[in-house]
Amino acid sequence: MRHSLKLRTPNLEPRTLNKKQTIKIKKMRNHVQLIGNMGTNPEITNFESGAKKVRFTLATNEFFTSKEGKKEQRTSWHNLYAWGNTANYIAKMGKKGTQVAITGKLVTQKYLSKEGAPKAFTAIEVQRAIAL
Repeated sequence: MRHSLKLRTPNLEPRTLNKKQTIKIKKMRNHVQLIGNMGTNPEITNFESGAKKVRFTLATNEFFTSKEGKKEQRTSWHNLYAWGNTANYIAKMGKKGTQVAITGKLVTQKYLSKEGAPKAFTAIEVQRAIAL
């Protein structure tokens, strides 16, 4: 079976990928990795089914040099949530200020506002987390 996925190499000539390369690239789709500090304590929701969901924010910092040559820092805030064992781990070890490394995926949830206008909210669904 031939794979139609093509990758542009540095010389801009497309080449066909083998099956192993195609699988690796597919796993990289919608993949997020972040290291940052928890901006809030985990907010835990327990469901009647026994499922657990944890929500929190994460601050990541980017350091750069401005055009004027001054070293600066930019902080970005991210909304995250986790389910199951990952949620249990975050709830147990996490608190505001804890440095954590996460991997997950972007998820956009659509809803209607009170006025009936369509809205969208993007968050990161955490699949793995490690306290640093």
